[in-house]
Amino acid sequence: MMAQYAQGVLVNAGLLGFLALSAYILMLAGEMSFGQQAFFGIGAYAAGMLTALAGLPLVPALLIGAAGGGVAAGLLGLLTLRLRGLYFSMATLALAETLRIVLELFSWRIPGADGQPGGPQGSAGFGGIRSVFESGLGQGGFVLLVYALLLTVLLILYGLDRIRIGTELRMVGEDPALAALYGIDVYRVKLCAAAGAGAVAALGGGLFAHYNTFIEPVNFDVMLGVHSLCYALIGGLGTPLGPLLGVAIDIVLLEGSRLFQGYRMIAFGALVALFLILRPRGLLDERSVNLLRRVGRGRK
Repeated sequence: MMAQYAQGVLVNAGLLGFLALSAYILMLAGEMSFGQQAFFGIGAYAAGMLTALAGLPLVPALLIGAAGGGVAAGLLGLLTLRLRGLYFSMATLALAETLRIVLELFSWRIPGADGQPGGPQGSAGFGGIRSVFESGLGQGGFVLLVYALLLTVLLILYGLDRIRIGTELRMVGEDPALAALYGIDVYRVKLCAAAGAGAVAALGGGLFAHYNTFIEPVNFDVMLGVHSLCYALIGGLGTPLGPLLGVAIDIVLLEGSRLFQGYRMIAFGALVALFLILRPRGLLDERSVNLLRRVGRGRK
């Protein structure tokens, strides 16, 4: 029983890791989105429908769902990225809530891959997403898949940090006016960041749907988006590991250990407020990361 509980905590941390990295990508570009849960939901519904209704294998369904989330985020970016600061954040929140309401109304029942009626039923949810069990992957194999994909996303983000687009992304986030003076197309960089962030969130959503086998629109409410932002703010913006550290602090320490049972949200809120005051760019901010690198190389 304890092993099963630990496995559940491990999977939840991994799934939320995708959402935290999604928020992190946009924050590097200088934007705070309260709507990344929308793309998480798009990935969940798209991948779930592809496996449950079309009989597509799990991994291709996840990749198509991620692509759908990236396209949707790019299209929404075209509408919102001309806005600045709080206006952009409120626009993303409004669009995410609009999508959640659309999912409440969305019903599409057709014979699935097994011949039985299946598909989304609006506010009643979408069940029967059983590809993980039907393929024989099992819970242990699914945990490995979650972390293999999460590691892949991490490696891609670390790779981007070492090429021109990664440098441009951080420059745009730090000072868009100065970045524009250096010839960087600020709008293009932010649009690419929005699309990439949407794809990462949708990939996590697809995994979420197949882990739970049942999803409903309420799973993708505003608090999910708020938490994704908080994970990046707590963990730090200096490295892609920062948002994952934020997830670990919340899911493993505050929730998984049950040290704050019944008071988790109070403790989490206080922790976020403390970091916003004392370390606005999180534990692993750029300064801390550079210091750790110097120490690792034996420099003072």
